[in-house]
Amino acid sequence: MSAYAPAANRLIEAATNSAVAFERLAYLCDSFGPRLSGSTNLEAALDWIVSELKHDRLDRVWTEEVPVPCWVRGPASLEMLSPRAQPLHLAALGGSVATPPEGITADLLIVRDFTELTNRAAEARGRLVLFNYPFTGYGSGLPYRSRGAIQAARAGAVGSLIRSLTPFSMQTPHTGMMRYEDGVPPIPHAALSVEDALLLQRWQDRREPIRLRLRLAAETRPDVLSRNVLAELTGRERPDQYVIVGGHTDSWDLSPGAMDDAGGCLAAWEAVRLLARLDLRPRRTVRLVLWVNEENGLRGARAYRTNHLAELPRHVLAIESDFGVFRPEGFSFSGAGRLRDVVTGVTSLLGATGATRILPGGGGADTSPLDAEGVPTTELQTERERYFWYHHTSADTVDKLDRDDFNRCVASLAAMIYIVADWPENLLR
Repeated sequence: MSAYAPAANRLIEAATNSAVAFERLAYLCDSFGPRLSGSTNLEAALDWIVSELKHDRLDRVWTEEVPVPCWVRGPASLEMLSPRAQPLHLAALGGSVATPPEGITADLLIVRDFTELTNRAAEARGRLVLFNYPFTGYGSGLPYRSRGAIQAARAGAVGSLIRSLTPFSMQTPHTGMMRYEDGVPPIPHAALSVEDALLLQRWQDRREPIRLRLRLAAETRPDVLSRNVLAELTGRERPDQYVIVGGHTDSWDLSPGAMDDAGGCLAAWEAVRLLARLDLRPRRTVRLVLWVNEENGLRGARAYRTNHLAELPRHVLAIESDFGVFRPEGFSFSGAGRLRDVVTGVTSLLGATGATRILPGGGGADTSPLDAEGVPTTELQTERERYFWYHHTSADTVDKLDRDDFNRCVASLAAMIYIVADWPENLLR
């Protein structure tokens, strides 16, 4: 591994002293804004990305069509009518149906979790139900966002609400994907800010009847065509073997998604660009994949798997960046054998970036279809304290990011990509 120290140091120095990628990140977010799948904003952003990639001395740049869902949020409001009149802060959850135009006016039942809802199901009929589940981790709260409407509807509720999935809030509701189930009536589903969920809980604890009016104008339209964006630096000895790296180009419609995942896309893109600029052409092909529709469908990731199924046995490693571009800490990794040794060895060269740890797990959502096919996956792991403060909110903007931390993410990815792609021994599983 020590033989690769000079190349790693060159990449780290080039990445940490460059302003190119961070300026591109800011331009992408400022110029095109929120980029929900199915939106004209996303398609305009993809046009710009393709145009910019063609200036970066890569060997090939192309797109692959993907049909994506088109959900439109529309106006949304929630009013507390009693015990006193007050507007509340909420965001419709992705995929929710609308209320009638006049809204839904109903009493509220607050429960902590699905077990309490089951125990109080008789009280839920004809009411709005709020799941006031405290944030102890994203995974533990996710079922209330994804399945809350299903469970509330089964109990006879006319609408469902959740406390936003975040440990910190400044009246910023968090959106995200939800689901319905065949045979269960679809009811409107939205997220409240933490502050407002706790306010309503205090009223219920005082045994005060709570009456709300919920209005959502959400609409699901027919699918539209979008694109995955791909670019390659062809390997000098084994061009039919691939190390892929990427992030997802779509964001939720509340913000430009600077950390989720414009930053991940630009970090992966810049890592590949630096290989070309420094003339570090590895033995294997490096492929940049900017997936579409991660937020509300994962259609881009599944399309990539389908389109490249015959190549997957020659995919040495799939690297994802979708956990923010804060200070890097290391890589989660799902592979074994010699590849694990190589990935671990790369981190020994990353003391200057901080990405020195190998953590359990593997890739994220967009590499999960590849993981299911046996492709080893890894994801850049960063300092997470602030990630879920801004996740899926209107506050996910460029000013939350630090250019030096972002550049360390670029450097970490670039070194990992180059060394794995250039490793002289066979790494195929």
